[in-house]
Amino acid sequence: MVEPSTRELLRRLELEVTRRLDGLLHGDHRGLVPGHGTELGETREYQPGDDVRRIDWNVTARLSEVYIRQTIAERELQTWLIIDRSARMDFGTAQREKRDLGLAAAAAVGFLTSRDGNKLGAVLAGRGEPVVIPARGSRKHLLRILHDIAETPRQDNTGVTDLADAAGRLASVARRRGLVTVISDFQVEPGWETALGILARRHDVLAVQVIDQREFELPNVGLITIRDPATGRVRELATHKKSVREAFARAATERQRKLSDDLRHARVEHLVLSTDRDWLDDLVHFVAQRQLRLRGVR
Repeated sequence: MVEPSTRELLRRLELEVTRRLDGLLHGDHRGLVPGHGTELGETREYQPGDDVRRIDWNVTARLSEVYIRQTIAERELQTWLIIDRSARMDFGTAQREKRDLGLAAAAAVGFLTSRDGNKLGAVLAGRGEPVVIPARGSRKHLLRILHDIAETPRQDNTGVTDLADAAGRLASVARRRGLVTVISDFQVEPGWETALGILARRHDVLAVQVIDQREFELPNVGLITIRDPATGRVRELATHKKSVREAFARAATERQRKLSDDLRHARVEHLVLSTDRDWLDDLVHFVAQRQLRLRGVR
């Protein structure tokens, strides 16, 4: 049974998503991150950012220029969500919490791809063993997935999310090529890079990272006690010391740089949503830029 407040929240998200994004993606069966499909299409000259796995070596050898083979997307798309439900997602110091951004991202992917016979499934990660929800094509099924995400209880000390385990579970059930969207703050157990790289060999993979600016810079508010909701670990920080604030910012910047590099090496698209920005604006910009790149526009 969907609670009235949750039902209203999902209805509002659907209206926002369809109003801002539906026209941008109208008629595109390849969904939020247009995939490459399986049916061979025309060739075009290679553009920076193209997937090197799509290079047509026969044409390249004949013309002495690098060409890629475009493919026609399958009419039916199978989409999977991997949702991080860690207690670390229950954090936000701006307009919303990270868990709210996670739900919004899942709703955007769901409402835009779960149509015309397309199927949507999910793996709910964190808080124990991953929960696999099989892919189905009904709107009721989509709302059930979003309801499960929205109604995740607030509970501390539930452990750190193992994204590698969740990705492995998904790889075992998602046999058909499709779109996989991983929604997390990526403050997770190490070792996820290889698992996502394996998924990206078969699927188009999008990593949606949700962040809060307080995870990148500390305010000068004196001596504070911070607590990790996932592990319960407590630490004191002297934020009035400039050296402490600078060290914190450097570590956060380096962590973000490494994350971006790891995703790029795994051939995973990377979208960042922040609690202090309009997530729909960031999503629209990402989709538009992605479509331009796929069409060969510099």
